[in-house]
Amino acid sequence: MSLLRVVGRPLLASMFVAGGIESVRNPEAVTPLAEPVVRQIRERVPVLPERTEQCVRLSGGVQVAAGVLLGLGRFPRLSALALAATLVPTTLAGHRFWEAEDDAGRTQQQIHFLKNLSMLGGLLIAADDTGAAPSLLWRGRHAGHELQRDARLVRRSIQATARPAAAVGGMRAKLSA
Repeated sequence: MSLLRVVGRPLLASMFVAGGIESVRNPEAVTPLAEPVVRQIRERVPVLPERTEQCVRLSGGVQVAAGVLLGLGRFPRLSALALAATLVPTTLAGHRFWEAEDDAGRTQQQIHFLKNLSMLGGLLIAADDTGAAPSLLWRGRHAGHELQRDARLVRRSIQATARPAAAVGGMRAKLSA
């Protein structure tokens, strides 16, 4: 594993672990902000808990678990996707700069919104990072190409030996008769 991955993954994960712990411990602090976003998500995903506090805790728990896994380099692609999935509603709930009343508040929320977008970009890159190993898709395609090549070789082999074998068989049939 490269030094950049060894250092970069824990750095990327640190914000999620810290924020997730806070969400698990004190969900009431963000529940009013999260309510409109959670309500819309709950309409599309009915398995989510009814209470917004529970959804905030669940999101925080996912952030802690996925952040620790990403930081340790365990299931990094899946962890990055899980973090990205929690970051989108968190950003939409917590940094609604377009609703801010004053210019200073709007600017501050816009900075946080853009910071979260940057983190989302990093998570998407991490989710696509195969760690210098070929992806499952590449390995599947490569195996398919190898099978096609082997099948062509077998077909050519059969074609090359079929004519002489048929000639020998025909000669044996004439000699036996």
